[in-house]
Amino acid sequence: MAYTALEQMREKNRKTYKRDVGPCQPALFGGGLERSDLKSAALRFLHERCEELKFDASIEKEEKKTGELQGTSLKAHQIPYNMQMDINRLCLEKALERFIDSGVAEDAYDVYYCYLEIFFGHYGKSKKMVELLSEFEANGSSLLLKHRDHYSHSVYVFALGLAIYETNETYRRKFKEFYGIVPDDTKLPQAKKAANLFLEYWGLTSLFHDIGYPFELPFEQVMSYFEVNKRERGKESVLIAYRDLDIITRIGEDAKKQFKKLYKKDFDSVVQLLAYDITEKLGERYGFSEAYMLDVLERKPVRPDDFGCFMDHAFFSACRLYREMETSLGSAKICRMHVDALSAIMLHNSLFKFAISFYKDKKKEKRKPPLRMEDHPLAYLLMICDELQCWDRTAYGRNSRKELHPMAVDFDFGGSGIHACYYYDSAETEKIESFEKEYKDWEKGGEKGPAPRLKAYSDMAEKEQRFTADIEKIVDTTDIPLHIVPDTRKNDRRSKHIFLSSSNFLHLYDFAVSLHGRNKGKDTPIKDLEKQFEALSLEYQLSTLGRAKHFSRYLDAINCFYTDKPVDYEMVTEFTPEQAAIFAPMEHERWIREHQMMGWVYGKDYENLPLPDKDVKNDSPEGKEMRRAMREQMRCHKLAMEGTITSEEIREHYNGLSEEDQGKDWKPFNSMLQLLKKFDGLRIYKLN
Repeated sequence: MAYTALEQMREKNRKTYKRDVGPCQPALFGGGLERSDLKSAALRFLHERCEELKFDASIEKEEKKTGELQGTSLKAHQIPYNMQMDINRLCLEKALERFIDSGVAEDAYDVYYCYLEIFFGHYGKSKKMVELLSEFEANGSSLLLKHRDHYSHSVYVFALGLAIYETNETYRRKFKEFYGIVPDDTKLPQAKKAANLFLEYWGLTSLFHDIGYPFELPFEQVMSYFEVNKRERGKESVLIAYRDLDIITRIGEDAKKQFKKLYKKDFDSVVQLLAYDITEKLGERYGFSEAYMLDVLERKPVRPDDFGCFMDHAFFSACRLYREMETSLGSAKICRMHVDALSAIMLHNSLFKFAISFYKDKKKEKRKPPLRMEDHPLAYLLMICDELQCWDRTAYGRNSRKELHPMAVDFDFGGSGIHACYYYDSAETEKIESFEKEYKDWEKGGEKGPAPRLKAYSDMAEKEQRFTADIEKIVDTTDIPLHIVPDTRKNDRRSKHIFLSSSNFLHLYDFAVSLHGRNKGKDTPIKDLEKQFEALSLEYQLSTLGRAKHFSRYLDAINCFYTDKPVDYEMVTEFTPEQAAIFAPMEHERWIREHQMMGWVYGKDYENLPLPDKDVKNDSPEGKEMRRAMREQMRCHKLAMEGTITSEEIREHYNGLSEEDQGKDWKPFNSMLQLLKKFDGLRIYKLN
């Protein structure tokens, strides 16, 4: 019984209406519990282990006492609060499923959106932190010599961590021991508590570990410009450094009191806090003091020449995330596990490798052992997942675009180990065969000089196995043995669904707000439209975002596109009936499949069964509201479809709808066109 509140609602409905009217338990991907691939393991974790995520017993008690429901669906007070929490978790599960299937940034966006809604309160508070990373990276990274995507990358890292927790009993036990939770999966309340804690704080660690890249990118742009003439960075490098960092590192007065309570120690900055936390966890084993760690962290952003002329984005990721927690969550809610997430992020890039373990130091005696699970479970998992996630990453940098990187991977997490087969584009066979010939010649020649390289293929294919060996130097893989092999296959880019309209996440959110507020009039203040949108449940917000995400596909089908650039094409101010006839069935299919994925079924019981209050008339406003609430509580809809259905069958279903119901699939887009002018100067144009 993975979704317990949905099952409780089903039982309540059964007693009320004397028969089973739903809601149905949503099915687990693949139907089985034993598959050990990435998708199955990550989704099984969310589906099976995270029962009662964010449930509130006091609210449930109040609902029973007053009879007033506290949960939001399409509107407030339509469903029980815990049922809303179950549906929120289902939203996250299905968002991650969509992303693993596609790997595109727009689907990664949904995972971020769900996480922030569930654990931070609402997406709107923190959207700039997420959106600007993608915007900055996509627009600024092409100026670099080497740079690859970190937005979708972070969601893959998130999924990898869930899969490892799900399949590796040793990691689960070490995580529970570290946080003082009874390490026994047979004790369900403790197992659920551990899984839910892991989801929250692993999500915080993995999804936001690279949000500091906008600080590293300008530094690398300057270095790339300097290195055009083949000069290597060093003492004579032109570089930039940061000053006046107090704005992102200082701790507010309320937060100081909170950390004094947690650590019995005074901190003035997040740098001091993390120097203490890292030393507390690793100082004794690796032989460093708090003063040493504080000195290293304080020099990171202001003296890059002390660190090989590199700027560490991890420093800024940790500081930026702390600032977000203090302002969005509030100081009183910050706990030790939040700080653990921050220190894991601070450690993951270069700090642990080059200032703690010195894993590549020429002097063997200076090298320290790899990090163990029990030393810092979140940092350990972030490091191993960050290294493993090297597939399906958009290459932005000039040199990165020319290199050979894996496009896909098959994981098997069975037996508590990790077997990974990384796939390279078979169109690059000539390049691979050329490398393999060079490598064999190098071996026959006595292995003189450096070995031939074809990054990253060579790191997996050559006998030195640099890819695996480097990971094993960073983290102890005794309890998660790695087996990595490369292979080739044809690259199929069709799943990426790339259209002419540029994917801009600022526009995507604005699209959704406009779609929902389309009936409010073009003079309605933007803040009012956003407030109205945020009043929806997570499920309905994602549904509107789904409609907005598909907009570029619909425009492509009618030879149109959107952009915020001034272009010499005919502007579209209204869609014609002929255009609507093309994309309306496409929108209907999106709606049908979305509802199927979220466990909705076909049914009209909410229209026919007696109202809960016999004194309320059917055609009264109160009666209509009750009918809508019954629909949300049963999770059935008269326009839904069930079973395995084809696009042709959905089109036939659309053609059989009333004119009013058909209008729901295209009229909102016409209403939206007027509101879009408020957002970023976005316009829609016709190609011919």
